[in-house]
Amino acid sequence: MISIIQRVTQAKVTVNDSDIGVIGTGIMALVAVEKADTAKQADRLLERILNYRIFADADDKMNLSLRDIQGGLLLVPQFTLAANTDTGNRPSFASAAPPEMGRELFAYMQKRALAIYPSSQFGEFGADMKVALINDGPVTFTLRCLEK
Repeated sequence: MISIIQRVTQAKVTVNDSDIGVIGTGIMALVAVEKADTAKQADRLLERILNYRIFADADDKMNLSLRDIQGGLLLVPQFTLAANTDTGNRPSFASAAPPEMGRELFAYMQKRALAIYPSSQFGEFGADMKVALINDGPVTFTLRCLEK
């Protein structure tokens, strides 16, 4: 699984002119599912997102996690992160999970997030989403969880 996480002061996802996920200070995470991904990787990725230390402590060092600051989490499905862009001028999505598998694993991740971190909000799998955010810093990282 792949995620781009961004430290934000606010973020929201809008579908059909309705805000379906809104957070203040926290992390907005774009999430892609690849063909070989499993629930184990979804669990590991979620834990990394929640515990990744990207917020400033009293000494202005990135030493605090989302859990430490009790910020919001906005998970947004984005299959295009799984694209192979190594050659040519058009991305290949050969490694991306088929839609039903992606939907299943993202739904699993949503359920787990709500169970262990109630301050979670979500985008909608397969929807035409409008994502707005204010990246704080900017601070942006790519996280990847491979099979182990």
